[in-house]
Amino acid sequence: MFYNFYSTNKNNMNRWKHRILLILVCGVISLSWGQDSAINWLTFEQLEDSLAIKPKKVFIDFYVDWCAYCKKMDNAAFKDPTVISTLNTDYYAVKMNAETTNEIPFDGQLFLNKEFGKKRNPVHEIALLLASREGVSFSLPAIVILNESFAITERYFEYLSPKKMKIILDTKSLLIN
Repeated sequence: MFYNFYSTNKNNMNRWKHRILLILVCGVISLSWGQDSAINWLTFEQLEDSLAIKPKKVFIDFYVDWCAYCKKMDNAAFKDPTVISTLNTDYYAVKMNAETTNEIPFDGQLFLNKEFGKKRNPVHEIALLLASREGVSFSLPAIVILNESFAITERYFEYLSPKKMKIILDTKSLLIN
């Protein structure tokens, strides 16, 4: 009787071991499949460190919380698997709230939101520096693409559909819009 009890418990233990192993394998597989399920957004601080290690093209998305088209891009273009894969592979992707009040150290300088407390919608110095157009008020969404040398190659000031985003990311253009 004792032997059967032990044998039964041993079989149950083996079944549990197999179940746990199966769960672990499924978890690892799902993690590897889900690696490109979201864009690996960086901060400017992380960008500086990354560029120092390995120069790469840079994609910057300037947004604000109240921007309807920014949110639409978040839910459409930035959820597209091809866009996600291209940004994660070929670019350092930076997402920055253009109204942030954070002090941002970058390239040996400290950038501030000098408009905070002076304007209704204060725009951070980095956003103004990279995404302003002469004679045109600052507008969003704003996408800025820079080459490996951190020189601006393209800028877009509009909603970009997944289709248009794919074309832009695949284009080797050096035009500044």
